[in-house]
Amino acid sequence: MVEDELVPSEDFVKEIIKRDRKIFYKDLESSKKIYAPLEMESISHVKKSDVSKVKPLIADFTEYNPLHIGHHHCMKIAKSKIKDGIFVAIVPGLFERSGRGVPYIMTRQARAQAAIDVGADIVVEGPPMGIMGSGQYSLCLAKMFKALVTDFIPRGYRPFDGYNKILDRIAIGHTVVPKPYKIVDIDTGEILLEGKLEEDNYVIVSLSKSLNKVGFNFKDKFIFVKRITGVSGTLIRKSASSGNFNEVKNMLPHETIAILENEIANKRAPLHNSRYGESIIDSANKLSYEELINLNLIDEKTAKNLIEFRENKLFESLEEIQNSISQGFSTHFNQRVLSILEAKVNKDIISNYIDNYPNIIRVLNYKNEDTLEEFKNKLNDYNRRIELWQ
Repeated sequence: MVEDELVPSEDFVKEIIKRDRKIFYKDLESSKKIYAPLEMESISHVKKSDVSKVKPLIADFTEYNPLHIGHHHCMKIAKSKIKDGIFVAIVPGLFERSGRGVPYIMTRQARAQAAIDVGADIVVEGPPMGIMGSGQYSLCLAKMFKALVTDFIPRGYRPFDGYNKILDRIAIGHTVVPKPYKIVDIDTGEILLEGKLEEDNYVIVSLSKSLNKVGFNFKDKFIFVKRITGVSGTLIRKSASSGNFNEVKNMLPHETIAILENEIANKRAPLHNSRYGESIIDSANKLSYEELINLNLIDEKTAKNLIEFRENKLFESLEEIQNSISQGFSTHFNQRVLSILEAKVNKDIISNYIDNYPNIIRVLNYKNEDTLEEFKNKLNDYNRRIELWQ
């Protein structure tokens, strides 16, 4: 197959962005109303649970982009340690943009199906990561763990000399935070590590900080799982683009490959090179300086660069826009700004959204009706709003 034949149409991406904007603002508006009317099926009105029958809940946040053998390994280890637990996968989320700001390979519905097919019990929708800064979505994740009344949190890590000390402190409930060029145990004031952490290991430290901020006691809740090797994101993306998975068949569970092949056949994947370019270019060309700086993540320098560029000519390509984006604190800042121009969400709106997150626990998929009932029983006494994706 020619690679271009596998790229879904921009209209498909356009419909995702337009649909998710509606869902995003509906969620935001419903947070102001205790009994807001909703289009999705409400399942929160059930009988009070029998506490003696409630199973422990294992909540794992993973993007599953796509679900590979490393993700599956972490899931299996957690389930083997908590044999009677309900495994809940938190899969982001609105606008289909990753923490790096780039589009996911396939939709969250497909990613949720992959999670169920390899052993997850429940999949809930996580935050819209691609339109947030890392601190913002880390805070949302912490709030989701708290809302789920999470008993255990499995997290994969990459081992290196000195990192076990950090994991040991987090395991006993200490808040460990990243400071400039050092990692500090806030409870004791001790510097645990000089220097920086790579992304996978940084996420654990950042999460401990966010969990502390929302008042969630994470002592003895983490299940740390050493990451396995042999998975290449680059090769997986290449295979998805070509539709030929022979080179990565040992990296992906056969369930993931089957779902990817089905999504490709139905022109819903691969999405990782697809954007709603018309919306991004329209934002860059038409929004005023004030409107640009009011968008989440966009700084004054980027807004000025965009305005100055179009004084000579209008933007015609995403590359021209990317060249106008200032260098942020993250290597992924450039892509996140594109996602913001694509979705058009303001800073104050994001702030309100985070304040009320998660207003709704949206179930994307589940193993069976009995498992769903057990999940509802777990959360029933905490007055959580639970809805099924339609």
